[in-house]
Amino acid sequence: MDVRAFFESLPGKADPADIAGIDNTYCFIVDPAGTWNVTIRDGQVTVGEGEAPADATFRVSAETFEKLANGKQNPMMAYMTGKLKVDGDLGAATKLQHLF
Repeated sequence: MDVRAFFESLPGKADPADIAGIDNTYCFIVDPAGTWNVTIRDGQVTVGEGEAPADATFRVSAETFEKLANGKQNPMMAYMTGKLKVDGDLGAATKLQHLF
């Protein structure tokens, strides 16, 4: 699945039970595919294009992002090897494991 398709399908994929209690905003800067903002609030996921204020911002290449989204790359390993950069609230960032 490519990056744009992933973000377009994200609201319908999220299981409300998995995201219950999460109230955070995220920004994904995926080079060169684009930038998306994701809000998780009240058991719902909303996605928009472009940069927006976020609790956590992720910077990643499109290649690495696609591997993460397809389960072929461990997120923690990507972070530790510098393939995935996170700015902001790391606690909020780790909550995304429920979506991926």
